[in-house]
Amino acid sequence: MTYFDKVLIANRGEIAIRVMRACREMDIETVAIYSEPDKNALHVKYADEAFQVGEAHPSGSYLNMDRIVDIAQKSGAEAIHPGYGFLAENASFARRVTEENLVFIGPSWKTIEAMGSKLGSKHMMEKVGVPVLPYTPDGVSSFDDAKAIAAEIGYPVIVKASAGGGGIGMQIVENEAGLKEAIEKGMRIAKSAFGDETVFIEKYLVKPRHIEFQVLADKHGNRIHLFDRECSIQRRHQKLVEEAPSPIMTDELRERMADSALKVVEVSDYYNAGTVEFLYTNGDFYFMEMNTRLQVEHTVTEMVTGIDLVRQQIAIAAGEKLQHKQEDVTLHGHAIECRINAEDPLNNFTANPGKIVRYRSPGGPGIRVDSGIHMGYSIPPYYDSMLSKLCAWGTDRTESIERMRRAIFEYVIIGVKTTLPLHHAIMNNRHFIDGDTHTHFLSEGHIQNNLERYLREEETRMQTLGASLRRDKEAAAISAAISVYIQKSQR
Repeated sequence: MTYFDKVLIANRGEIAIRVMRACREMDIETVAIYSEPDKNALHVKYADEAFQVGEAHPSGSYLNMDRIVDIAQKSGAEAIHPGYGFLAENASFARRVTEENLVFIGPSWKTIEAMGSKLGSKHMMEKVGVPVLPYTPDGVSSFDDAKAIAAEIGYPVIVKASAGGGGIGMQIVENEAGLKEAIEKGMRIAKSAFGDETVFIEKYLVKPRHIEFQVLADKHGNRIHLFDRECSIQRRHQKLVEEAPSPIMTDELRERMADSALKVVEVSDYYNAGTVEFLYTNGDFYFMEMNTRLQVEHTVTEMVTGIDLVRQQIAIAAGEKLQHKQEDVTLHGHAIECRINAEDPLNNFTANPGKIVRYRSPGGPGIRVDSGIHMGYSIPPYYDSMLSKLCAWGTDRTESIERMRRAIFEYVIIGVKTTLPLHHAIMNNRHFIDGDTHTHFLSEGHIQNNLERYLREEETRMQTLGASLRRDKEAAAISAAISVYIQKSQR
């Protein structure tokens, strides 16, 4: 089966490598782009060809549409895969790619534009009976309007930007006293981040679960779902832990939610891979948004279904029909993903770029690591702090948690602080083990004791590791520094 001869990946890091792996299996040549500080990055070395796209700042490199399209044309690439982040949900970029007679590996620019508006997509969902939370059907521009609407909806409410995503500009308002400031601040942030100052008000659920459905659709009207994922462990509206399937899912609930997810696909004229996201509470679920791209957490869906989502994306973009029917898709076991970020979980998740001086990746049964890092790699401060995605599969949820604990123990990253201690604490938390989580789980302080336990174990492990590295002065110095860090953290 013929797809493309050459694909340009308009991204960096682990997702660029993930796409390149699928292309290599499909005998498709790959073109990497890189910014100046990424010139020695792993995705550059993995690709068949690589071109510098610009300076360090994303606006001059990974967001430089003109330069990216020019490289694609000069390199002979026939298609562009955007990965996620950067230009993945940029309707203007998708349109530009198409107009330049290249194939955009994703949905149409019209669909991206329609689903990129939170307000517009909610209007669309209401028309086909997909449940949505009470909200303002139009943007709010004055405090007087907002005050009346919020009172009618009932506090607490949340102020959101209509455009954009990633939790940018979201503000929870408990009562009327904080509403005016939230509206004004939200409009400023929305204007600055997305070029559109439109904000709206929505009912705020205090302790919901975040459940999403992976969907696939082709250009011939065929569409399926690949079951559910739970992404309730978050901070600042950013996911930290994802798993498939959701630990609370029942056959009846899955059928209702999947039916709504496929309605979203149909009404939006969607094709390629996408994710329909819902909030769930007390037996009810509500459409939140659709991510018109591959998700970071696509890995856990691949692990429980055996379906390569990137390969499916490429086939759909090439005009092929779906390779699977709904009745062919089955669940096998349980998978969990932990996002390993270069952040200090003991210091308000402050980003911690720097050089990795010691690195050992975990392995063994059921473990998958998607990463773009290696020993000696210097993490640039200009981009997202995610280093890798650590995934564990088991025959059931209990086994996947046990394997994740082992993988976290095996994972060694020295030179920068990471969120590994946080994930160890979560995997040993009784509420998480019981599946009793929600989007504000971390803010309730459940994991502190487990975090301190990890730090004690880590001190012993680093001492053992340091003993084998005494001839390596740099590693020994790092090991000593970690011991001091741990002692301070326990005070």
